Amino acid sequence: MAAGDYLGQYAEGWTKGDAQIITGSLADSYQLDDPNAGMINKQGFAEYLSGMWQVVEGIRGKTSDPLLDITEVVTQEDQGVITAWVWWTVPGTPIQGSGLIKVGDQGVLSERLCYYTKLPEA
Repeated sequence: MAAGDYLGQYAEGWTKGDAQIITGSLADSYQLDDPNAGMINKQGFAEYLSGMWQVVEGIRGKTSDPLLDITEVVTQEDQGVITAWVWWTVPGTPIQGSGLIKVGDQGVLSERLCYYTKLPEA
């Protein structure tokens, strides 16, 4: 599969909140850097996503809404590696942020998450 196809599958999995779709797009060396959860590898991803679902459902309840809406996708390809910047929101919650994703011909290599939030007052 081409890097762009892996990226599309990854985005689809996140939108649906489906760990099986997402893990099918991941390279064996995948690392997700989430400032709330730490570093997540491919083997730990399903458990991570389950925890995220619990947080989301705790805020909005169980709905048929997608886990994420992904917009503002910008990509750059360099020597076979796609770098993608995305803006994401969790419908029905105040949770939103951006992601920096790296994808190669073996799948999604990494993502670094950033949450959009106000800083605590000093």
